This record gives sequence, C-alpha cells and structure tokens, in this order.
Amino acid sequence: MRGKRQHIIIIGAGFGGLYAAKELLRGSGNFEITIVDSRNYHLFQPLLYQVAAAQLAPEDIAYPIREIFSKNKNVTVLKEKVSSVNPDAKCINVECGKLYYDKLILSVGVVPEYFGNDNWRSIATPLKTLEDALSIRRKILNVFERAEAEMLHPCSESPLNFVIIGGGPTGIELSGALAELSRYTLKNEFRNIKPERAKIFLIEAGKNILPGFSPKLQNAAVKSLNKLGITVKTNSRVINIDRAGVEIFNEGKTEKIESVVVLWAAGVKANFKKNIFAEEHKINFDKKGRVLVAQNLTIPKYNDVYVVGDFASIAASDGKPLPGTAPVAMQQGIYAAKHIKGNSRKEFNYRNKGSLAVIGRNSAVADFTILHVSGFIAWILWVFVHIGYLIGFNNRVFVLLKWAWNYFKKKSTSRIIYRSNSNS
Repeated sequence: MRGKRQHIIIIGAGFGGLYAAKELLRGSGNFEITIVDSRNYHLFQPLLYQVAAAQLAPEDIAYPIREIFSKNKNVTVLKEKVSSVNPDAKCINVECGKLYYDKLILSVGVVPEYFGNDNWRSIATPLKTLEDALSIRRKILNVFERAEAEMLHPCSESPLNFVIIGGGPTGIELSGALAELSRYTLKNEFRNIKPERAKIFLIEAGKNILPGFSPKLQNAAVKSLNKLGITVKTNSRVINIDRAGVEIFNEGKTEKIESVVVLWAAGVKANFKKNIFAEEHKINFDKKGRVLVAQNLTIPKYNDVYVVGDFASIAASDGKPLPGTAPVAMQQGIYAAKHIKGNSRKEFNYRNKGSLAVIGRNSAVADFTILHVSGFIAWILWVFVHIGYLIGFNNRVFVLLKWAWNYFKKKSTSRIIYRSNSNS
C-alpha cells in the first residue's frame, strides 16, 4: 500500500523526465515516483558526437539512473519497455505487467527520421544513442586503419571521404569533431597515409545551415567549417544513398559524392508509435507523431497525463513549434512537476535562454536573441553550459579534465575500436 502518497510514473529518463523527478522531490511533496526506461542510464545527448569522434568515452556522458536517486527511498527505477498506455484505467503496460498511476509524465524523446527512405538507415548511421556513437566511431577509425593496410599493396589511393547529412547543430558539431580527429588527433600516427587529407562534406537541403540561428552566425559557422577544410553544400537534396556514396540534387543537376562513411543528422520523429494509445482514446498527433498537448502540457480529456520534451507538440508564444532541445525538455519537466504539486502558473511558457553550437577548437556560435557571439568567447560559453548540464559531479570533473588535456595536447585517448556483433 502506498498510503496517501500520490504515485507518479515517469516514462523516460531523458532531460524532461529527470528534471521532473528532481522537481517532485523538492520541498514537502508526498509522492511515490516510478521511473521507467528501457536503459539503466541517463544519456547526455548533446555530447554524443564527441563519443562518435573519439574525444570522450561512453561513461563520460552517461550516468546510472539508480545512482542519481540512490538516496531517495520513494523513487523506484525500472528497466522496462512500455507497450501501451491506458489513460482511462490510469495504467501503463510493461513486460512484467501493469503499473497504475495517479499522474503520468511521458518523456520519451525522438528517433531518426529518414523521410520514407528507411533503407538508408543501414548505410547512413544516425546519432541518437550510445550504440550509434560507438558504431560511428568504429566506422570512422576503421576507414583510416583500412586505408593504411591497403597502402601496403597500393594500386590507387582510395579517397578518404566522409559525408554528414543535415546542417543543424548535430551535423555541424559532428563535422567539426571529425575534421579535428583527422587533422590533429590522428596526425603522425600512420606511416603510409595522411589522415589530414580526409575530405568532409556537410550536406544541407535548406538554404542555410543552422536554421533558427541569425544570418550573422550562420555565415560565421560556414567560415569556421571552411577553415577546417569542410565542404558545405546547401540547397542540396539527397536523392540516394548506397554503399558507394551519396547522390545529391543541387542547382538543377545531380552530383555523386563517393564515400564509405555516411552519417545522418537530418531529421527526427516521435519515439513512441501512435498505437501506444488505443484508438478509442482519440489522442491527437501532429505530422511528426508527437502528441498535441494543451498549454499546461496535459493531453486534452486526460489532465492527469503530461507530455514533455520531444514527444510533446506545442507552440511557443510566437506561434512557432518549440525545438526539440534539452533546455525545452528541462523547462517542461520542471513545469509538469510544479503543476502536479499545484504551485505552477496555469500555462507553460518557454523561456528561450539562447542556442549554442560548437564547430571546433576555439570556435562556436551562440545566439541569445539580442546578442550574437561567435569564435572563442562562444566556445567558452558552450563549454561551461554543457559542463553545468552534465549529471553527476564526477562526470563534470572528469569531462572538464579530459577536455583540458585534449585541448593542450590535441590528442584523445578514447580511440578504442569496439567490435560490433558482426565484427565489423
């Protein structure tokens, strides 16, 4: 028996779910909290690209959920998959049975969207999970290793081409990190090839990279990428991806870029399938599969179900959809918890504190609406903002020390190639 305690179930231990749980634990709230996630760790996704580019180890950006709440006896963590939600019966179905709730918070995130070309996924690796990051790292490092071995019996010099599709923050950061890996980290480590001759192509279907940033910062980002030797191709729509490379349509003509490593950072969609709710519940979704929520983040007709983070579809005060970023999820998670406790404002109002994207050493862009900063100052801001968001004191210290070491030595020790199940 739970007595008079309200039972709050939180599905998903991302930023939204985690910050909701922490807010519920503040003050004198009398709650029993159950966190359900298919993984046993919280992942700091903004730094996934650094794991992919062999700058950080997986454990640097992941933290056990149980450790976070080890001192909170009223928090239960379940490593389970949710098969369905029944808001009428106020329960969720997991592999081990049913769990009943008084309030439910859904914070399930997003998965890559290939816009109807799901066959591309086996070639163009996305970057959403630790497994994705390690797969990308393995692919990248194996390309250099293979090129070195092939030069023992050279017949022609194979191109060291890498293609990143998507010019948003993830694509920008991944491109810059890959350029630094080839230019600095791997330099002088091979005897038969020069890693710095690697060519990196960043493909964006839109007119500009970093949509949502000011034109000034978009231009600054392009200049920084070009300085790293990255070729930026905008207004370039991908029409095919195969084992030989990527075919794009640009300015009325097609172009084939030969590449054995293609990385996907172009789109996302809701993580849960629409059938997580039965049809009779009449839950409304947007075209990306996200739940259309009320201004207090609840589902219409079900005011005991909150949806936060990337799974929620809600517009900002200017009418534009809120971006799927960590700050949005954090603020929504805190709001939902305060609303449950009865001490929040009636409607959720996102406070935009700015957007950041790192390009490389000493180079980043920061858009604070009325203030636009690029270069070293933006990079310093980016470092401290991300360190502050890392969960767990040890992670902050280790990551900061590792960044400092990598910065001065221009080297990284996280270059182990983990074998996949297929031993690739």
